[in-house]
Amino acid sequence: MIGQTIAHYHVTAKLGAGGMGEVYRATDSKLGREVALKVLPEAFAQDAQRMARFQREAQVLASLNHPNIAAIYGLEDGGAAHSAGSWQGQVQALVMELVEGPTLAERIAAGAIPLDEALPIAKQIAEALEYAHEHGVIHRDLKPANIKLTREGQVKVLDFGLAKALSDEPVAKEVSDSPTLSAAATKGGIILGTAAYMSPEQARGAVVDKRADIWAFGVVLFEMLTGQRLFGETTTSDTLAAVLRAEVTLDRLPKQTPAAIRRLLTRCLEKNAKRRLRDIGEARILLEESPSPGMEVPSVPILRPARWKQVIPWSLTVLMTLVAISIGIWHLVSAGMREFMGRIPPAGVAHMAVPVPPTHRLSLSLQPALALSPDGTRLAYVASHAGTTQLYLRPLDALESSLIPGTEGASTPFFSADGEWVGFFADSKMKKVSLAGGQVLTVCDAPENRGATWGPDNMIIFTPAPSPAGLYRVPAVGGKAEVLTTPDASKGERSHRWPYLLPGGKAVLFTIGALGTYDDGLITVQRLDTGERKILVQGGMTAQYVPSGHLVYARSNTLLAVPFDPIELKITGPPVRVLEAVATESVSGVAHYAVSRHGSLAYAAGGLMAERMLVWVDRKGATLPLSEMRRGFDNPRFSPDGRRLAVIVRGPSQNVWVYEVERGAMSRLTVEPGGQFSPVWTPDGKRITYSSVLPTAANIFWRASDGSGAEERLATVSSAQYPSSWSPDGQVLVFTQVDSTTGFDIWMLRRGEKNPQALLRTPFAEFGSMVSPDGQWFAYTSNESGRYEVYVQPFPGLGAKVQISTEGGTSPVWARNGRELFFRSGDKIMAVPLTTTPLRAGAPRVLFEGGYEPGSPHISSNYDVTPDGQRFVMVQASDQEPAATRIRLVLNWSEELKRRVPSGKK
Repeated sequence: MIGQTIAHYHVTAKLGAGGMGEVYRATDSKLGREVALKVLPEAFAQDAQRMARFQREAQVLASLNHPNIAAIYGLEDGGAAHSAGSWQGQVQALVMELVEGPTLAERIAAGAIPLDEALPIAKQIAEALEYAHEHGVIHRDLKPANIKLTREGQVKVLDFGLAKALSDEPVAKEVSDSPTLSAAATKGGIILGTAAYMSPEQARGAVVDKRADIWAFGVVLFEMLTGQRLFGETTTSDTLAAVLRAEVTLDRLPKQTPAAIRRLLTRCLEKNAKRRLRDIGEARILLEESPSPGMEVPSVPILRPARWKQVIPWSLTVLMTLVAISIGIWHLVSAGMREFMGRIPPAGVAHMAVPVPPTHRLSLSLQPALALSPDGTRLAYVASHAGTTQLYLRPLDALESSLIPGTEGASTPFFSADGEWVGFFADSKMKKVSLAGGQVLTVCDAPENRGATWGPDNMIIFTPAPSPAGLYRVPAVGGKAEVLTTPDASKGERSHRWPYLLPGGKAVLFTIGALGTYDDGLITVQRLDTGERKILVQGGMTAQYVPSGHLVYARSNTLLAVPFDPIELKITGPPVRVLEAVATESVSGVAHYAVSRHGSLAYAAGGLMAERMLVWVDRKGATLPLSEMRRGFDNPRFSPDGRRLAVIVRGPSQNVWVYEVERGAMSRLTVEPGGQFSPVWTPDGKRITYSSVLPTAANIFWRASDGSGAEERLATVSSAQYPSSWSPDGQVLVFTQVDSTTGFDIWMLRRGEKNPQALLRTPFAEFGSMVSPDGQWFAYTSNESGRYEVYVQPFPGLGAKVQISTEGGTSPVWARNGRELFFRSGDKIMAVPLTTTPLRAGAPRVLFEGGYEPGSPHISSNYDVTPDGQRFVMVQASDQEPAATRIRLVLNWSEELKRRVPSGKK
């Protein structure tokens, strides 16, 4: 064999053999470098179908580029299969980086590795796994024999992902070097991996994911520290049996092993993959912060709901002691535990803060921003970064959050009953994604949403739209949603929203919106089998159940609790105020909090509405305050002459105000206790049109802009309506209409008529329509391309449309001269030059960028431009607003409720 040539690689020495094939040192005659050739087994190379699959896998593996991963250069044909010292016939060889030095298996054979040497090795292994997992590659056969140690002390992990493509081979004599057991890793019923290091789910032939590598990492780390195999049986079958059934104990670890490392091993070696450490990056971070053997510094406690009462008091006691001793040591403690506040009562309640990355902001909109997994170990939240809103996941035993890919535009996260999936809403759909990884899947259409809850029967109950929608039910696997409840207009009901399934999934809590704000909502419960319904609380919203025997709900910015019997479905005591300063929105009824079935609480701190400022921004981005007032401003719109500004002011109620730009005077236009949205001036400036939630659905009204006279309702329909613009002659109002069946569509109403007509109604979401100053065109937002873009069509007779934005866009606004169209693209304000005879659009360009409040573009643009097109009015969070950069967490909150609101439940 030596001296043979495969393609342009000249073989010079044999390096070893194993289940993956024989390995040779070779010289690349083209590049003049030495490489390692792994000659694949003859039977494998002759199997065309499997070889084609392997070639595809090899291309993926060759894309990995990390200092701790041995590189794969490619796959070569040539040479001959060896027979009696020579090669015969065609073979396939994998070309890999030649790594000099012993394997980790050889190093362990010399004895246990000292802690100060083992931990840096483990950290480099973790870094390699983390990089590969982030690129969608799982090793599946991690073991000491696949890890090299160079003379420079660098770790190189070999054979990444190769186990996926190789076939069964005979059992080896050494269990620790037993063959990789066969492939098809994504299919159940087939065993994959090396027996001594495979995870229990691999041993059972179940579907595996990156958690199998985390198990193997724990086994390897244990072997490094002890010099002994965790599963030391003599045969493969006995080893598999031990992996499946034997109790994992750590009593063989050296006595000086830090407690943090013991906890890490415990999490890695959980037989139940659902409870195993979820991300190898957390192991890497812990190893970076790990103290030397002589100094013990606690890491973040591994939060397991059944043991919180034991873990939390101990962790906090040690933590507070360290603070007093050394600020330096304090910085070694994880970010989550740095936020512990105050004294912990004897029952073990602990308050802490989960910081959001400093460049992110929680999306405290009309939909819930956060959710806790049922077991309380993971937090999902919605945040915006660089103008994009996405979903993030924070395991509570982790140091930082991770982005969930494919969740752009997300709102209203909610967990499955087993905690393995997160549902959310985006692009007028309800979607879900597995936390083990995988694609985002669509469950059903949902034009908007007002909450969702996922039951143990794998059914999801949700409200798909604003008023006057009721509750719907849909299988989590997808399908047609069925109506569960319908608001009774004769009783003044305008919406059923914020559903929450009680334990067992037999009854659902929800909020009925009637007259007024949702502070006056009706907390209601309905049995799913009989349909029996009863009102539990009059005057509250967004109720959830705490296992201490309490019903918790919001009113204004306060959480209240009442004793509640979940079997009899009845309140058994008076309400008690239990938490102030929770971010809520009384107009929509949302309260940004969540409880777990083990009694933890997560919430966003804040008041009824964050304080905001109206600011001038010129075309280059220079900013000046329009006034010093700080209120819950939203939806600013200039009068035709630019001298007045109609704006929504949000608070306990939400009303239209008029601000006089030159005088700085501000007067209230509407006084209704409900909510008003989307003010739009008539072209003559004499009236302001707006949407009001009274008396039932959000319908369109107008009123004299000087406040004289009474308001008048322009249309009476059962769907929610939000005005967008008037035609320049003041004869046609264009607006967005949304309901649970048709979604967002663009309608128009001719002045003096009561029956609106559809202008643009398609299977996609269209909204934010703005008629051009000459009345010939209208601009709008649509997601027909798969993301929101801005388009222009002829008005009112539709025709060929022109796409204006090129990289996403919402909230179009015309310049008064009609020669420019502005829109938002994330945090950017864009401008596009236009010619209208015929319609042609230039290239979009960025005018300025900033973290201005985006509002709800489905309802109204949250900015406007002066008549001369030179300045914009934007909504900006004031410097006095509590930063939406952290989530408060109360562990074991149910114990606090038991003391403050006795329920009689033990």
